[in-house]
Amino acid sequence: MATAERTVVNGVDVSALEGAIESITEDPAGGAFTFRAETEWEDALKSVTTIDEFDHAGETVHTREFTLQGDEPEQILGERAGPNAVELLLGALGSCLSVGYAANAAAMGIELDDLSFEMEGDLDLRGFLGISEDVRPGYESMTCTAHVASDASEEDLAALRERVEKTSPLVDAITNEVPLETRIVSE
Repeated sequence: MATAERTVVNGVDVSALEGAIESITEDPAGGAFTFRAETEWEDALKSVTTIDEFDHAGETVHTREFTLQGDEPEQILGERAGPNAVELLLGALGSCLSVGYAANAAAMGIELDDLSFEMEGDLDLRGFLGISEDVRPGYESMTCTAHVASDASEEDLAALRERVEKTSPLVDAITNEVPLETRIVSE
């Protein structure tokens, strides 16, 4: 019995990636997840967030659990014991793009020698602090620079960038309005 040859590009098993795409194409429910995070306030401006992964039926998919320490910079009374939420958003964007570039480059046959991202966001605290209604409370703008070392042509890298940005969950969430429902429960 012949076995399919495994091709690994950029550390990504392309055959397994193709198999996952095929499996989710045939059974879309297999690709539907609900990610959850719970944040507990510690004191002052510090919090701890715990993250876990569930499928749509509410069943734990993996036993992976992560915790993140959050705090604010000294300028707004924090102790910088951890990144604040807007810094975490930049890090999350970089992480998402890193996965997108590595996987899509592998699927496209583009070998990467090195890959890194620089993200910046401009934020005016007057919006967050309620000082001015004319200032957004969130980022006014964000920039991301991808540094890619590869023998691929400029055209192939441009196609890679377009493909990644078109399919990135975080690029989508940042650039499109996402419905958000908030509730408060008095305990």
